Amino acid sequence: MPIYEYRCLDCQNKFEVLHLNQEEKEVVCPSCKSKNIKRIMSTFACSGFEDLLGTSGSGCSSCSGSSCSTCGR
Repeated sequence: MPIYEYRCLDCQNKFEVLHLNQEEKEVVCPSCKSKNIKRIMSTFACSGFEDLLGTSGSGCSSCSGSSCSTCGR
C-alpha cells in the first residue's frame, strides 16, 4: 500500500494519499478541493540516496580514506 505525496498547485498545500491498490485514483486537495495537483517525490524515497552516490558526510571521527573499521564506511 504505497503512500504518495502531492502538492496542490493552487493553494500550495502538501499532503499524502494512501493508495489501497495499484491504480492511482483521482486525488483532490483536502484544503481547497482543487484537482490541480502534482505528485512529488517523498523524502522517504530519497533517504539514503546520498549513500548510494557516495556523497554523504565523512561518517565518524576515525574515518580516513575510503574505508573505516569503526563505522563501516
